[in-house]
Amino acid sequence: MQNLTKASFLALMIAATPLWAQDATTTEEAPAEETTTEAPAQTPGDAAASEQTPATPSPDAGLNMGTPEGQAAAGTDPAAPYTKETHGDWELRCAKVEGVEEEQCQLYQLLSDEGGNAVAEINLFALPAGGQAVAGANIVTPLETLLTEQITLSVDGSQGKRYPYTFCTRIGCISRIGMTQADVNGFKAGSAATLSLVPAGAPDQRVRLKVSLTGFTAGFTSLQAQVAGN
Repeated sequence: MQNLTKASFLALMIAATPLWAQDATTTEEAPAEETTTEAPAQTPGDAAASEQTPATPSPDAGLNMGTPEGQAAAGTDPAAPYTKETHGDWELRCAKVEGVEEEQCQLYQLLSDEGGNAVAEINLFALPAGGQAVAGANIVTPLETLLTEQITLSVDGSQGKRYPYTFCTRIGCISRIGMTQADVNGFKAGSAATLSLVPAGAPDQRVRLKVSLTGFTAGFTSLQAQVAGN
């Protein structure tokens, strides 16, 4: 039932209504075979007493009992991502994926420009051993990004790497990148990375966004533990 959307739930309610109406009509038309005893009429005094006696409120009415850290709030969409842990400037965000028993987690950071405006975001995930990449990341940039210029990512002013865009959606353009062990080690040892992109409306300019690496080592260690546990 929790997986039903509001619209589909209402559709089920509407579809069931004729059945309820049919049951009600059948009950009304059936002849009474037994004599039923009517309940005694309520006296005016009893009615006044019931109206004057308010329901006793619970002593903790209106108080929120809180949600343990690391758990999604009660009543929220179980598939919605939530912050399980915070490591410096990185959030360990987790969510349930349909068909997968264990929840899936990523390291998340929102990237802002010098004016404090949110411009891009990075979602980094650990990969099982056996491949050239030990981690991957989905980097989301605005739709007005010049795709042919790709994006660059460097650490502490060192020579960076260029990555192409993979696709664009309504939320922005996404670059899916792979990170080798050397790339991850650079993130662990560095203090800040720089993500560079070129606006489509100003192809002669380059926007540089700071990626804080504070807390990355602890966050990535926790992320790898999640993958190992799964």
